[in-house]
Amino acid sequence: MAKSKLVKANEKIADAVVGGYKKIEEGVVGGYQKIEDGVTSAFKKVEDGFVDQFLTHEGETVEDAKKRLHEEQAQRETAARASVEASKNAGK
Repeated sequence: MAKSKLVKANEKIADAVVGGYKKIEEGVVGGYQKIEDGVTSAFKKVEDGFVDQFLTHEGETVEDAKKRLHEEQAQRETAARASVEASKNAGK
C-alpha cells in the first residue's frame, strides 16, 4: 500500500512538472511570436516608407512600385543567368 501511494505521488509530481513545462513553453513561444510580429510589422512600415519616398514614379502607388521592382529584379536575374550560361558554353 505504501508503494502505491509513492507511485501516485510520483505521478502527480510528474504531471505537475510536465504541466509547468507546457506553460513555460506556451509563454516563451507566445512571447517570441509577439516579438516576431512586431519586428515584421515595423520592417514593412519602413520598407513602404522607403519605397514611397525614393522608388515610386509619379502617380504610382507603393504596391505598384513594389511589383515593378520585383519584375525588374527578376529580369536582371534572368539576364545574369543567361550571361553565366553563355560564358560557360563559350569556354567549351
